[in-house]
This record gives sequence, structure tokens and C-alpha cells, in this order.
Amino acid sequence: MKGVFAACFLISNIVFGQKIKWEEGKKLNWSNFKSQVNNQRGDNVVAYTNCGWMYSYVKSSNPKAPVKITIQTIFNEYQSWKDVKRINDYVLLHEQKHFDVAEVFARKLRKEVSEKIKNGADFDRYFKTIYNTILKEYQDFQKTYDGETRNGMVEEKQAEYNRIIAEQLENYKNYKTS
Repeated sequence: MKGVFAACFLISNIVFGQKIKWEEGKKLNWSNFKSQVNNQRGDNVVAYTNCGWMYSYVKSSNPKAPVKITIQTIFNEYQSWKDVKRINDYVLLHEQKHFDVAEVFARKLRKEVSEKIKNGADFDRYFKTIYNTILKEYQDFQKTYDGETRNGMVEEKQAEYNRIIAEQLENYKNYKTS
């Protein structure tokens, strides 16, 4: 029995140790970027943040029963990369903002879910559409963020996005996880 517990503990550490959950006030550091492979294109890419959401739900076979949906923002350490010769604190701030943007859109998703999904029937009817709509907005925002800041190299645009992202986190603070 001890061997089974130890094996499960080790496996869970390997699987879940690769992901960092977004937490208010907790910042990424360069040691979190563990991928050895740069799968991004372009010479101006100094780092890559792989982040997004994980969700789970508990739903009864009774369509009128309440459904519990949990949405977490995560950073994938072993899919996030850095060029150790070119990293600095400014680049890390830009990458942190990618993670923060993921949390903004997770909060938007939590808001939509809390307003529109009350039971299993609502989940079956609306969740996929809500999720895909917010996901598209999230992906578009991330792409625009990198484009307008030129991956963080345009300092005035980066400062503008830092403000926008902070405002959005504040605007959706009622939908953060506890």
C-alpha cells in the first residue's frame, strides 16, 4: 500500500508540478521557464509563455440539478521557453503580462458561466459556446498584445498594456478564485 501511495505521489508531482496556478501577487521567475525547445518563429522572440486555463465540472445526470464548474489559470513550465543569453527583467515583465491576460479572460469566462449556467441543462446547452467565444477573444488579445508591443520591445505600448491589463484584472476582481 505504501508503494502505491508513493508512486501516486510521485506521478502527481510530475504531472501537476509542470503547471503553476495564477495567484494574486505571485510572479513568474525565469526558473519557471523549463522548456529547452524554442518552437516560436522569429529572431525577436526572447521567451515564450505557454499559459491558459484548466476547467473541471461536476454535473448530475439530472438536468435540473446544479452544476459546479471550476476554472483555473495555469502556466505550463515545460512548454515555456527562454533564451538564457537575452533574458532580463523587462522581458520577464512582458511574459508575466501574458499570464495575467490569461487570468483576465479566465475571470471573463467565470463571469459568463456564473450568469448563464445554473444547472446541467444550461451547461450542456451553453458551456461550449461560451468557452469558445471567450477563448477566441483571449487568443486575439494575446496576438494583438504581442503585435502592438512587438513582443515587449515598444516600451510605450508595453506600458499602455501594463495599465490595461491591471485595469481589467481590477474590473473583474469579483470573478477571481479565492
